[in-house]
Amino acid sequence: MSRSHDVKRYPGFGWLTLVFFVWLYLPLMVVVVYSFNANRIAGVWTGFSLDWYASALKNQALMNALKTSVTVALIATAVATSVALMAALAIIRGKNVRFRRLSETVVNLPLLLPEIVLAVASLILFSLVGLQNGLLKLILAHSAFCTPFAFLPIRARLQGMSLDFEEASADLYAGRWTTFRRVTLPLIFPGVFSGAMLAFLISMDDFITSNMLASGGTTTLPVYIFSLIRSGTTPELNAIGTLMILASLILATAALLVARRGTKP
Repeated sequence: MSRSHDVKRYPGFGWLTLVFFVWLYLPLMVVVVYSFNANRIAGVWTGFSLDWYASALKNQALMNALKTSVTVALIATAVATSVALMAALAIIRGKNVRFRRLSETVVNLPLLLPEIVLAVASLILFSLVGLQNGLLKLILAHSAFCTPFAFLPIRARLQGMSLDFEEASADLYAGRWTTFRRVTLPLIFPGVFSGAMLAFLISMDDFITSNMLASGGTTTLPVYIFSLIRSGTTPELNAIGTLMILASLILATAALLVARRGTKP
């Protein structure tokens, strides 16, 4: 990049960047700091304490909600990533350009629609077919709207992959399944992993669809947190939020490390 186009040469840009990051991360820092507050009143600091983390971990209703969220997210991630991988292979390696554009639009359509529309549509569909199992409804709905999130990184990775590797494998008399397992999948694995992590986080974070489809015994973590907020904010909520932030950072770091490893020759 030439010096004339270096962003550092624009006066005031550094301060604007600092203000942006402060505005973005200051609320998160407040949540983290006050999660160690000994006072039950969340906004009044009286001393350092880990009691609220212990309280959160001993909360059986919270643990049940976390278990439900993790179960739904893991299954939905596996389904969504598998469907996204097959869709990406069919679309990117397909020769019909019209089919490719139409298919990409269909796969990415949930990203263009408001989530409340998808939630209502899922609720109506499950009512029409008579599906009563709350956990199964959550898994199916989460799998559907997580698919495009998993599809985007996989498609990007597949588009950046040269066909020479697969053609060389075919020249060595490898079958399609062998080529996919030994050549294609290892090369696009960083994209598959990133898509899976994104789908998992989206599923864990979902509130609207989970709130509309959840039934007794299938309350997810975001829905449970919302029910606690309606009765007042406590440091226990800050502790829960901090643990979720930590888990998100771990997953994001893992995805970044895998992506970096995949770009090395």
